[in-house]
Amino acid sequence: MKKNISAVAGKKPETVRVNTEEGAKRLRGNVRTFLHRLEAGAAAARERRKAVAAKSKSVAYYIGIDLGDKRSQHCFVDASGEIMVEGSLATTAVEFRAHFSRIKRSRIGLEVGTHSPWVSALLEELGHEVYVANPRKMETIRKNRRKNDKVDAQMLARSVRSNLKALHPIRHRGVEARKDLILLRARDAVVSTRTKLINTMRGMVKSVGGRLPVCSSRSFHKTDIEKIPGEIRETLQPLLEEIEALTKVIDEYDKRVSALARKRYPETELLEQVKGVGDLTALAYVLTLEKPERFEKSRDVGPYTGLVPKQYDSGDSSPQLRITKTGDRMLRRLLVGSAQYILGPFGEDSDLRRHGLKLAARGGKNAKKRAVVAIARKLAVLLHSLWRSGEVYEPLRQAALKQEALPEAVNR
Repeated sequence: MKKNISAVAGKKPETVRVNTEEGAKRLRGNVRTFLHRLEAGAAAARERRKAVAAKSKSVAYYIGIDLGDKRSQHCFVDASGEIMVEGSLATTAVEFRAHFSRIKRSRIGLEVGTHSPWVSALLEELGHEVYVANPRKMETIRKNRRKNDKVDAQMLARSVRSNLKALHPIRHRGVEARKDLILLRARDAVVSTRTKLINTMRGMVKSVGGRLPVCSSRSFHKTDIEKIPGEIRETLQPLLEEIEALTKVIDEYDKRVSALARKRYPETELLEQVKGVGDLTALAYVLTLEKPERFEKSRDVGPYTGLVPKQYDSGDSSPQLRITKTGDRMLRRLLVGSAQYILGPFGEDSDLRRHGLKLAARGGKNAKKRAVVAIARKLAVLLHSLWRSGEVYEPLRQAALKQEALPEAVNR
């Protein structure tokens, strides 16, 4: 005898039939929505193809350039993707101008690198359509087992012809922003050199049984020479003098950074409303992002600065990984320094500080470090929001909103 499945499940047949009808109706609605979206996507794709085809008619050649420090490899392909000519040229402005000023408007792809800013600007000046590829995201180049300059140029040429999205193109900063960033990077290099010399001196003194007093890097050169053991005092005195000279250079750089921020980038004052963000961090932030309009959402700045965890999810597996560390290394380091100040003993009471302390209080391995990174990421998002909106910073805005909502919840 055939059993009634619905009865075995403890449900009435009528109830099961109603649920089945509702499920079928919902499925039909989902299918109609899916087909409608598919048709709309197909129409949009046709329009995009028409626009690309119209734009490609004005392109004479598709060119890939693998930039080298001394010489660069180039590859020209036609509309069908066949190689027309290959070769190399010196990585100089004179030779690039001589080669590319005499050919018709072309679409050119090149890898990001030391020379890509001035090369892309020069080629665009000559009337070419230039795309700067991000090799970290280009699987065809990064995972190619037969990788050399010639093959890379071929791949860039074919990608710029058939699939621009595969290049993951980036946009270089303007000339003025690049020049001003050199000031910050020069200061960063001097600070790094001074830190290495200070650590070297401390290690050498410890190696003979001594120990130098604890002090800040800015005042290290004031260390009493008598504190250095006599047998190595004469040897280390030139290092102490060099550290003093570097400190003077850094002080001079700091004055130039403050003057530059006030005169040319007044928007840095909006960012300095957050206690813990100085003119150096604010200026580095503005110069690195260049324009707040580059990001549609402030939340996108976190991944741009490399302060979000990597992802390698597959099925039910979702391992916890380290942060990506992509983007500008100097800016990321400055944001982390500001986050450490916010969570430190001198940080003012704010939403950021409260959130960070809550994360650090959870305990566990590296809880404080994770809290610092999380606050650095939130700080990057907050600074972009302040820059774009021009609002006055309220340190305890979220806390005030929660306090206002509490009586309403109690009354309900």
